[in-house]
Amino acid sequence: MINKIFLITGIIVFGLAITFFIGDRIMKSQSAREIEKLFAASDYISDKVYSSQQIKSLPNPVQRYFKYSLPENQPTISYARLKHGGEFRTKPDQKWMTIKGQEYFTVQKPGFIWLGKVPLVSAKDMYYDGKGSLKVRLLSLIKLVDARGKEVDQGELLRWLAEAAWFPTALLPSEKLNWEPIDNDSSRAVLSDEGLTVEGVFTFNEQGQIALFNTKRYKDNSLESWTGHYKDYRDVDGMKIPFSVEVVWNLESGDFSYARFSMTEIDYNIPEKYNHH
Repeated sequence: MINKIFLITGIIVFGLAITFFIGDRIMKSQSAREIEKLFAASDYISDKVYSSQQIKSLPNPVQRYFKYSLPENQPTISYARLKHGGEFRTKPDQKWMTIKGQEYFTVQKPGFIWLGKVPLVSAKDMYYDGKGSLKVRLLSLIKLVDARGKEVDQGELLRWLAEAAWFPTALLPSEKLNWEPIDNDSSRAVLSDEGLTVEGVFTFNEQGQIALFNTKRYKDNSLESWTGHYKDYRDVDGMKIPFSVEVVWNLESGDFSYARFSMTEIDYNIPEKYNHH
């Protein structure tokens, strides 16, 4: 009897392992195709360089930021990719889970694909061609979340704007992005893409670092306050960028911190997927 139980348990475990392996291979293959498509759709713009002339008419705190983060003649970033570790949770009373992720960005045509993993669960967050989506799967195969629609489009374009601090030339004024003055510590960035317009307030410290980004973002169909906190600025390729970010929903019931990411690696203008995930 015990042998039978062991045999059945073994078959179940083996079946789950095979299911996970197949699901993981399918997801990786699909993600590789999507990343290739993302990069192919956005032009190379790194033949252009940053000049302080570009920021003369910007609000004071934004000028302070670019003087701090960008050296003169810094080539404009076309593509970025990064790896991060950190912690994640989905409810305020939940324990923090270890998370690892990769993210891929395009600038000329704003877009990104984020691939994240917590134990047993994988997620893909993306914005491409004006459309956002979030997919979450158990064992890489069983669908837990498949979110899309106007609220998701708005949320994912806001994520790109918030994370542009990792590739600062994307925050320079352009046909798509404008800065509006607020006070000596903060300014509003207004970003338009594919008929969609989003905005958020960046707060800068005395050094010129982005300290906070705050906006209204959809959470379960209701607009809520959403804040990113940026820390641990380091020099990468002559630019100064934050290596640590904490993301918080500011709800009526109180602040709910749900993501604490620490970047472990970042590359510019290598429009390819990392070999390992």
